[in-house]
Amino acid sequence: METAFLTCMLVSSFVVHSSRVSNTEWNDVVVAREGLPATLVCTDTTVRGAVSINWMVKSLHGASEWKLVLSANERKEFSGGASKASMRLTDPNFQDTGVFSLMFSPKMEDGGLYSCLIKQQERKLKERIILLAILTVSILPSPVIPQYSTLRMNASVYPNIAITKITWTSPGGLLLKSEKIANVATVTKRPRVQSSDGGIYVCTVYPWGNSSSTHFTFNVNVTIADKVVSFVDVKHYHEISTATQEQMSLNLKCPDVQGDFVQLFWTPGDISKMERVYEYDRWRDSSFMNEKSRRLKLAGPPYNAEAGSFSFLLTPDVSDGGLYACEVFENDNPFIKASRSSSRLELTCKYSAVPHVQRAIWTYQDKNRRLECSSVTPGIITTSVPLPVTSDTAGNYTCTINMKKGPTIWATHTVTLPPKDGEKVNVGVATPSMLPSLSALLLLVPLVAVAVGALLWRQKLISDRGIEQSLSVPSGEVENIYENLDDVKQAPPQGSVYMDLKPRGEDDVYKELERCEECQS
Repeated sequence: METAFLTCMLVSSFVVHSSRVSNTEWNDVVVAREGLPATLVCTDTTVRGAVSINWMVKSLHGASEWKLVLSANERKEFSGGASKASMRLTDPNFQDTGVFSLMFSPKMEDGGLYSCLIKQQERKLKERIILLAILTVSILPSPVIPQYSTLRMNASVYPNIAITKITWTSPGGLLLKSEKIANVATVTKRPRVQSSDGGIYVCTVYPWGNSSSTHFTFNVNVTIADKVVSFVDVKHYHEISTATQEQMSLNLKCPDVQGDFVQLFWTPGDISKMERVYEYDRWRDSSFMNEKSRRLKLAGPPYNAEAGSFSFLLTPDVSDGGLYACEVFENDNPFIKASRSSSRLELTCKYSAVPHVQRAIWTYQDKNRRLECSSVTPGIITTSVPLPVTSDTAGNYTCTINMKKGPTIWATHTVTLPPKDGEKVNVGVATPSMLPSLSALLLLVPLVAVAVGALLWRQKLISDRGIEQSLSVPSGEVENIYENLDDVKQAPPQGSVYMDLKPRGEDDVYKELERCEECQS
């Protein structure tokens, strides 16, 4: 028995519809500026005698019928229902000259297809289709351009299918950078204009398809006023504190806006004396830099300075710590973001019951090297490690507290060498419950190491928390040492146990020590 197999093939087809009208629908393109006289040229010098002319219009958006706008013959002239008050023939003696051109002052909605139909005794002699495109130009800020403001020049054409591009040229003949907005308008900007930026700018429109002209130019007069712009709507972002090692790149983020112009300021301390260290104008593609700028550069992806997304990469040395302020201008709206950068690693030791402490000091594992310590606030002593960390500065740093009547207590923090390329950084951070006052600081300065000493401990939780007891001396003569002085006031009078806080595990985090009501020996 033979079996027949029937194979079915489904063939799908589709039609791609172009968003453009075919350029074979017109013989010429004319671009006119809105509100200014425009001429639609239609001539035939071979025609003489009793001829008539009909001018008609059809929109490119949905209209399928032609509407009469002006009609004239050798005896009289009359207008159709779609005519404009300003419409007229350029030559009333068209029968003798063969010039049938139409002149009027169009508005934006007058863009579309125009037909010049020449007849003689109801016989069609010639028809010419012209696509009329209307250019609209706006200048901001209006009505005057203050100095140091951002000059914005917008140009759009209706219908936009009539053109390929729009360009802007400066009074000195320089081709300006421009961008398309929503595929409709073309904008160019000149941030921080001065009197020298005034003059005649040229807007050039390039037609698409059949056209007797390769381009159309329009002069735009810009006058810069004597007054200076006043920036009143300044938007401030929260200050960010950070730290890095010398010669390791640090990202100084700018406000997250698409700006026109960016400035970076720096000061080692005095905010009233900030120094401009970098400046970039993306429209002029120009930069200002000074000696400090050698260690700065505009960041790449995901940032794009040419498109207005700004961030800086700083590769600092030890002199570059301080406050950096990034100021971005979007039109005449300034946005400011500040970052504090440090080129030293600060080690802080905090303790309470200050009157009962005889001495607090930081020491390094190499006893031959003496550390410089400072204490601007009672109960806090700091030292610093120069960045980048080297083999001579890496190692154990110990905060030691000598009591007037009682034991000596200490806490140690290990400073490690910077990671090699490809290695991850493992940064130790104090538990927030241990140091509420410092936890916020640690969130702002991720690389600051805090060594905490002189905290009480619950003896019954030793095994659970994995903390090694290096010294345990009950003493009724020594005041309890707590995390803050409020604890001292509220605590019952009991003996105390002082512990050395040593890190456990790879995370280098000091375990929390708590006090208990009954401490056992």
